[in-house]
Amino acid sequence: MSSGNGTDGDGQGPPAEQLALIRETVRRTAPRARPRTWRGAALAENLPVARVLVDKGLVHLDRYFDYAVPAAMDAEARPGVRVRVRFGAGERDGRREGGGLINGFIVERVAESDYPGALAPLAQVLSPEPVLTPALLALCRAVADRYAGALADVVQLAVPPRMARAERTAPPSPAAPAPPPTAPEPGGWARYPDGPAFLTALREGGVPRAVWTALPGPRWPEELARALLTTAASGRGALAVVPDGRAAARVDAALAALHPGQDPLHVLLTADAGPEARYRRWLAVSRGRARVVVGTRAAMFAPVRDLGLVAVWDDGDQALRDEHAPQPHAREVLMLRAVHERAALLVGGHTRTVEGERLVDAGWARPLAADRATVRATAPLVRTVGDLDEARDVAARTARLPSLAWRAARDALRLGPVLVQVPRRGYVPRLACERCREPARCPHCHGPLASPGAARELTCGWCGGASPHWRCPACGGARLRASVVGAHRTAEELGRAFQGVPVRVCGGDQAVPTVPDRPALVVSTPGAEPVADGPGYAAALLLDAWALLGRADLRAEEEALRRWLAASALVRPHTEGGTVVAVAEPTLRPVQALVRWNPEGHAARELAERAELGYPPVSRMAAVSGLPEAVAAFLAAARLPPDAEILGPVPLPRREPGQPRRTGDPPPGEAWERALVRVPPGSGAALAAALRTAQAARLSRREGPPVRILIDPTDLG
Repeated sequence: MSSGNGTDGDGQGPPAEQLALIRETVRRTAPRARPRTWRGAALAENLPVARVLVDKGLVHLDRYFDYAVPAAMDAEARPGVRVRVRFGAGERDGRREGGGLINGFIVERVAESDYPGALAPLAQVLSPEPVLTPALLALCRAVADRYAGALADVVQLAVPPRMARAERTAPPSPAAPAPPPTAPEPGGWARYPDGPAFLTALREGGVPRAVWTALPGPRWPEELARALLTTAASGRGALAVVPDGRAAARVDAALAALHPGQDPLHVLLTADAGPEARYRRWLAVSRGRARVVVGTRAAMFAPVRDLGLVAVWDDGDQALRDEHAPQPHAREVLMLRAVHERAALLVGGHTRTVEGERLVDAGWARPLAADRATVRATAPLVRTVGDLDEARDVAARTARLPSLAWRAARDALRLGPVLVQVPRRGYVPRLACERCREPARCPHCHGPLASPGAARELTCGWCGGASPHWRCPACGGARLRASVVGAHRTAEELGRAFQGVPVRVCGGDQAVPTVPDRPALVVSTPGAEPVADGPGYAAALLLDAWALLGRADLRAEEEALRRWLAASALVRPHTEGGTVVAVAEPTLRPVQALVRWNPEGHAARELAERAELGYPPVSRMAAVSGLPEAVAAFLAAARLPPDAEILGPVPLPRREPGQPRRTGDPPPGEAWERALVRVPPGSGAALAAALRTAQAARLSRREGPPVRILIDPTDLG
């Protein structure tokens, strides 16, 4: 009698006859394809070749590769889905074998391949979800061409990582499109002479393009939401990109207030939601369940169906430029979408960038701004404290605040909170010798010494080492003075000057979205200013203006004005007691633009000077950086347009090990150079193509180390 495990009753194995029968049965079974190899598997009868974009961000591999489609994958291997393929395989006995597994996307299915040899089969369909739509692929291709980058790099920015659970739980595509919402009233757009006409064009299906200079105050999220909902009322989709999650949350709340309901019309795409929730929302957009998208930088690629409006808020913020190759800017990507998808464009902010002024000056977009009477009625009163005022002010030489700023803060605290903008974080991020003013440096790595607190040891900003017994190498002095004062030290001094008044520091990991409408001092770094409840801040103090204006950068004045206007726009109007005190020389041009609240005039003047000097955005420019011999060889081999002009090369600042690095900085210890290649308008596409071709040839031939290419660099030094 046999037991349940197939052995004889005496515990021995099966007899020889049974083993032979099992072996014969196995031999007669049809061979099945092994996963990820598919040796001997039948191919799909219809369109058996898949063209795949592999996830290799190298310009010399920036093309499609053909793979055979096994019959078992025929139904799932659709254009746009994620797949796994073997890349770098070799041909043996009429088939391709070997190679490493790599991710990719099917671009299209064709009947036959141009490749004469054997094709490797697809290894696996990772997901049947078509995430890379033809429209999104065309956009990625246009972005890669504009920035001289690889298509795979742009697709990696455009399509979020797959989350299997999100694909299973996300709602499916609707059987029929939902009815469009009702168009909202103009609301705050009535304050602009051309505002109602802009909304009318959106509601009627038009494609207006405008550069919007928003009025000061907290109403811009509601106005942006009205433009998005008006576009949705025409049966089209809308997309808005903002610099950070706090601004996105404000626009999201305004949309929810204008269009309440259980089935939301819009989605919020930010990193704060987490990878799975963000991917689920992205799928809702891709499947057509959401018509309106609000998000941060990565949302510029959101696959909104039937796009009718693209909008970007505060386009001068550096957060809108992606740090990953090829480093596209959200404004430029949305402009490409407006052209390719025939959508309206809205570039907005409290200031006007030079790029926005260029669009207006060229007639490509129309200005959308309020008249001067409305601006004066809604703006706060702006006062300045210049060098002569500080020289005559004893308090300005001994305290953190000049007398004018101190009195303005004292009077404003009776009405509500006061905002204090400080350009630097930390306690005392920069120190110098009290006797000779020599900057305090670390004795180990020569990095800058900083004071993290009132009773804490000096630490190096590069290596983090402590220097408890520092002495000046120039004069031997042991006493230090603050050359730059941070937000925490400012809060400490303000707490002593205004005893009994709460002091709050905002910036970095201490950022908060709002503060209550009661007397308090809010010390914040630029860009982290919270919104005050109610009518807004009673006053704002803009300290250490020299730190923003003194940067060695072509955009220093433009950036300083942008940060000042963003902070001042949070202050209530002067008719309600709102005051702004800028500790800056009043004769400087950006300070005058702040006093008059005239960002359009400042942008027009900046554009005129850029045109005279031949700098962007009037011209197109590319930065080529790398080792000196690599830059020289690259520029010599590149077939640049005839009207191209090479500026430099010049050496880049050397970065020592342990020193903080920004995106694009040289590796630690390497001496790099940078050359700027400039072309007039109309030759930008030819410049990008020439640089991309030269980079591809250099990589394919392995002619030394690669160079780094950046189109339209924001930091020219």
